[in-house]
Amino acid sequence: MSKVRRQQERPGWAWSLAVAIIKPVLLTCTRREWIHGERIPASGGCIIVANHISHFDPLALGHMLHDHGRVPRFLGKDTLFELPVLKHMLRNAKQIPVHRLSDGAAQAYTAAVKALQSGEMVMVYPEGSITKDPDGWPMRGKTGAAHLALTTGCPVIPIGQWGAQEVLPPYTKDFHVIPPRTTTFIVGEPVDLDDLIGQDIDAEVLRTATDRIMAAITSLVEEARNAKAPPLRFDPKEAGIGEIGRPDSGQESSS
Repeated sequence: MSKVRRQQERPGWAWSLAVAIIKPVLLTCTRREWIHGERIPASGGCIIVANHISHFDPLALGHMLHDHGRVPRFLGKDTLFELPVLKHMLRNAKQIPVHRLSDGAAQAYTAAVKALQSGEMVMVYPEGSITKDPDGWPMRGKTGAAHLALTTGCPVIPIGQWGAQEVLPPYTKDFHVIPPRTTTFIVGEPVDLDDLIGQDIDAEVLRTATDRIMAAITSLVEEARNAKAPPLRFDPKEAGIGEIGRPDSGQESSS
């Protein structure tokens, strides 16, 4: 278990309220294994990237980042910002709405760049949704996190996680908290993109950077699972599966 840090940033009322409500629940219903949390920058703009395995893992990851002194700005589905009460909390907590599959996605990118340039932490799931890999391994990544990194020069900190899917299996509402499940988060060294920064940000450069990011995350997931990932990352398009929503229904969900 990595040592926690004193809060470095002054959160708004919404973040403080969420922590007061959610953190005691997480402390009760999970066991936490946080490894190399000291690799999380104590201050300054940075991009946190992680694999996505459950609707529960943003809560568990937010808990870890908060206890290491940071207030992350998650990129979240825009419809969450339309829900009564929640929309006010998300906006006060400075979370960033993403209008997926629309031109509005550019607004999220602009907001994320401004946050990073202001010294804030931005949290991105490069896969874009809960993994569709049948065995839960990281799937092919999208280029958004890489684009942010190459535009701002901010470090990309990879995190591999496992266990959240046992608390709340993907695309279900069946919480399993007795006995408490262990959620493991392993923080990696910054992804080396130095040779790409300053180049023209074209499709080839973005794909190279994204592949490095996904390779770093996958390596950490292998460590968390004590298992070897498949040699090729799962690609929903090649499998004929929608990129968002339940893989077995074609219906869009919140991740």
